Amino acid sequence: MATRGSAAETPFGRVLTAMVTPFTADGGLDLDGAQRLATYLVEHGNDGLVINGTTGEAPTTTDEEKERLLRAVLEAVGDRATIVAGVGTSDTRHTIELAHAAEKAGAQGLLVVTPYYSKPPQAGLLNHFQQVADATGLPNMLYDIPGRTGTPIETDTLVRLAEHDNIVAVKDAKGDLEATSWVLKRTDLAYYSGDDKITLPLLSVGAIGVVGVPTHLFATETAEMIAAYLRGDVAGALAMHRRLLPVFTGFFRTQGVILTKAALKLAGLPAGPVRPPLVDATDAQIEQLRRDAADAGVAW
Repeated sequence: MATRGSAAETPFGRVLTAMVTPFTADGGLDLDGAQRLATYLVEHGNDGLVINGTTGEAPTTTDEEKERLLRAVLEAVGDRATIVAGVGTSDTRHTIELAHAAEKAGAQGLLVVTPYYSKPPQAGLLNHFQQVADATGLPNMLYDIPGRTGTPIETDTLVRLAEHDNIVAVKDAKGDLEATSWVLKRTDLAYYSGDDKITLPLLSVGAIGVVGVPTHLFATETAEMIAAYLRGDVAGALAMHRRLLPVFTGFFRTQGVILTKAALKLAGLPAGPVRPPLVDATDAQIEQLRRDAADAGVAW
């Protein structure tokens, strides 16, 4: 078993942000904005970034845009943070193609979400994740989010997947502490919270960090919460959790990227509009977001 804090236990760091993809006013890819945002994130508490995830609007970016974005971020901060490329799709072959492209571009890890909508059986998930893990030499983080994909990665499936040398971590947004506990009891997989509001509860059963969204603007505080818990200051960690709870909730009052981009604009950082079928935040939603931030001690 890896020791606490070792590279094996924290293969991607402790605090990662699932970064939005900045767009220009006309909806084009804003590579300069992406580099400036990535630099800000790395300089404000993030050990790593996930590029081309759902929060990065990967369903509406082309393969070419994904590669250009990844290369731009790697150029800006790839020597200062772990850059993980989201490559998951509903198609195993397409996912493998994206994995190859990400490895060639220089990504340091892959985030592979459960194939969505088609709801494959567990045998199909096992085959999918194993094929993707076989395709490159990069470490893989599986993304278990049944609320979005329609299919959980069941405990026995995760235990079998953990036998693959390249499958080293899970981004856990399942919200099932019992299931997570069983996987952590039976494997050495590194678990990252995929839902900011349950990061602290997940730490209590053995998780080691977070792939967050409010961490665009609250990574330092999130890192402090994690550090406090790991050094045994549970009261301090709980106090920070409660301080951040309004933004943990507030960023997800509608689809997360919508309000994250609104928050970034309020903070004067690159973001731009969202792409259809998403729509930008309304004035009422932005005002509520301001109140949520104020409840966490931040004025925008």
